[in-house]
Amino acid sequence: MSGRPMRILFTSAGRRVALTHCFRRAAEALDMRAQVHACDFVPDLSAACLDADTAFAVPRCTDPTYVDHLLGYCAREGIDLLVPTIDTELEVLAEARERFAALGTRVHVSDPETIAVVRDKQRTIDVLAGAGVPVPRTAALEQVRAAPEDWRWPAFVKPVGGSASRGIGVLEGPQDIAGVYPEPMLVQELLRGPEYTVNIYIDAAGRMLSAIPHLRLTVRGGEVEKGRTTRDPRFIAIAEAVAAALPGARGVLCFQLIDDPQRGPCVFEINARFGGGYPLADHAGGRFAESLLAMLADQPECASPDWREGVTMVRYDAAVFRG
Repeated sequence: MSGRPMRILFTSAGRRVALTHCFRRAAEALDMRAQVHACDFVPDLSAACLDADTAFAVPRCTDPTYVDHLLGYCAREGIDLLVPTIDTELEVLAEARERFAALGTRVHVSDPETIAVVRDKQRTIDVLAGAGVPVPRTAALEQVRAAPEDWRWPAFVKPVGGSASRGIGVLEGPQDIAGVYPEPMLVQELLRGPEYTVNIYIDAAGRMLSAIPHLRLTVRGGEVEKGRTTRDPRFIAIAEAVAAALPGARGVLCFQLIDDPQRGPCVFEINARFGGGYPLADHAGGRFAESLLAMLADQPECASPDWREGVTMVRYDAAVFRG
């Protein structure tokens, strides 16, 4: 390995140490050197920031100066690739991606129209249903409140723009609908059965190169804690339909589905970024991080459909020390 390192910035880095290590290994596979940069609101309390080669503080991603802080850093440090890790920063980064490109920084984000769809769970359901993707019945909470007799109970409730399992719950009946919610809410039919995440890679031409489902054996804080890769042709076909429904999607996305014994598999969530369970897909041979780095180096994208089934991930807590 020689020459200038590939400089990769992970924003809202939090606990994503495993993700940054995926990129380090991907760079080695391409005979490159990766220099990992990371930022967070309080980097001294972020494991990924402490594990990075260099880290810095930024305002919250909802702050109007957030993008300007990142632009300034990317210009000073010559950042090649910016990798967002949380849903709430995707919209502003998608809108600013051409400003980053002018500096030589590629932002790993789909186009603004795609982000607008996936950040609104009602629009997500409508777009997927229109493309023939199986989805649960979904309606605004106000509609359900007005006609509860039209619904089967129990039902599922969640925020229109939520993430990380914030605000979700089960309504046993219409009597459980609260009088006031802090944000717009949706009600969905309650699906039962095993839950899966499907990690997908869409290349620069809009073609899906790989789809890797894994069974979510246990989940903590909305993120898979134990999972196992599963090659189910139904899920791969659904992944193709999801990709076709989002023509502006690029790079890595993931979606969740439940394989209901009556309804079959139904998609209920899309995250247009690296999901928390991506390291499992990476270890199984998906090569998504490697594909992004290859594209930056003007090499063919290499996300692979030849991944290994039955690979199990079991996570544990580890400590990162500084000082």
